[in-house]
Amino acid sequence: MKKVLIFSIIILVFGLGFVSGNFISKFSDKNEIKKVTGIGGVFFKSKDPKKLKEWYQTNLGMNMDQYGTMFEWREGSDASKLGLTQWSLFSDKTKYFNPSEKEFMINYRVADLTALVEELKASGVTLTDTLQPTDYGKFIHIMDIDGNKIELWEPVDTSFDEYTKGRTK
Repeated sequence: MKKVLIFSIIILVFGLGFVSGNFISKFSDKNEIKKVTGIGGVFFKSKDPKKLKEWYQTNLGMNMDQYGTMFEWREGSDASKLGLTQWSLFSDKTKYFNPSEKEFMINYRVADLTALVEELKASGVTLTDTLQPTDYGKFIHIMDIDGNKIELWEPVDTSFDEYTKGRTK
C-alpha cells in the first residue's frame, strides 16, 4: 500500500509539473521574471535505495543508472526543445535534504535563477546555501514555510545531449 501511495505521489507531482509549466508560461505577467517552469526532479529517501531501484526497474520498467532515472519530455512552448526530469533515491541517512526532515525533496526548473535568488532574498525566503554553477546548470536550495527543502535548478539541457542520443523518439 505504501509503495502504491509513493508511486501515486510521484505521478501526481510529474503531472502537476507539466501542467504548471504550461499554465505559468501562458498566464504569467510579462513584466515579471519567469519563475518555476516545471519539475526538474523528484528525490526521496529509502532504507535500501539499491533494492528499491531494482523494484522500480523490475515492476515499473524504469531504466535505472547510478542516480536513478531521467524522464525525457518536450517543452510545451517549443516542442523542439528537449527537457529532462531526474528521479532519484537517497539513503534514509542522507544529509542532502537537511535542514528539512522530510522524506521527499522536489527540484524545480527555473528560467533565470540569478534574478529569482535576488527576489527570494528580498522576500525574506531562507536560502540554505549559495548559487552553485555546474556544467549542467545552476543550483540553489531554499526552505518553504513548512520546512520543506526545495532545490531550484536553471538547467543547461544541451549538456545532456550525449546522454539522450539514441533515446529520443
